[in-house]
Amino acid sequence: MAKLDLRVRLVGKVLGAVSVSRLSEKQILANQQRSIRHNPVTDWLLGGLAPGVDVREDAAAGDEGRIPVRVYRPADSAEALPLVVLIHGGGWTTGTLDVYDGIASTIARDARAVVASLAYRLAPTHPWPAAAEDCYAALCDVAGRAAEWNADAGRLAVVGDSAGGNLAAVLTLMSRDRSGPGIIFQGLVYPATDLTMGSASIEENAQAPILTKSDMHRYGNLYVPDKEDRKHPYASPLLAPDHTGLPPALIQVAEHDPLRDDGLRYGAALRAAGVPVRVSTYVGMPHGYLAFPRLFRSASQALAELCSELRRALAPAQQAG
Repeated sequence: MAKLDLRVRLVGKVLGAVSVSRLSEKQILANQQRSIRHNPVTDWLLGGLAPGVDVREDAAAGDEGRIPVRVYRPADSAEALPLVVLIHGGGWTTGTLDVYDGIASTIARDARAVVASLAYRLAPTHPWPAAAEDCYAALCDVAGRAAEWNADAGRLAVVGDSAGGNLAAVLTLMSRDRSGPGIIFQGLVYPATDLTMGSASIEENAQAPILTKSDMHRYGNLYVPDKEDRKHPYASPLLAPDHTGLPPALIQVAEHDPLRDDGLRYGAALRAAGVPVRVSTYVGMPHGYLAFPRLFRSASQALAELCSELRRALAPAQQAG
């Protein structure tokens, strides 16, 4: 196992002081009302908006009302582009569109796609299945309205990291089960796929930087309070009885991550069901590395891999292969 470098350890120490396992529910709710705005420091840390990308504020149907959607498109493109639905992470209790501007705009530019980034309802005020149902309703809505952004809903992908990776995987199950939009690719970045905490890496990396075993328990309790509900495929996609018919996947995991085996096990389950899968393990990396492109050496490589796989999977039929 590769050692954690100094930057990883330092970031882990800073973020550990505000770990969700240390916060009361009142503090979590208060944090949801705060927004990390763009400024030189946050843009340096999180990447900021990629140049050459147009951004539009919009909204889409949620399960119980409209939810915010931010749409990104390469400024130099006039043709219809593939549609990527991006779902942010944050343990289902945090995360904002602003924080994901860097990732979303880079995907739009480098994967040559229209990216619709969703702001779903958060736990604990809105526990499971609110986030999943919001994202599915929004997926159906934005796919149906793709022409508004000169996007091609016939080339549709879902992407998410961490809790967003969980929700992206869940969307592929929902869409298959409910005869929803035809998703042709899924990009899952260190996804949570088993909320019953059945992965061996949880103990192996129990005190890892960024995300600990205690954090995972806290997030699970806030998002899915009833432990029986955690066995439902729309909470734990790994536990679905059938993974056939799901779209090809890229699954990226981090070596020093309690969720590492969630991703590896999900990749194995998809392969066993005949689904094409590419799994990449980023050595020496902790959970959440993609959010810090200036600090974590593998972040730019992982995002480039994701964009390359998206571009290949979403190419027009005559260019595919």
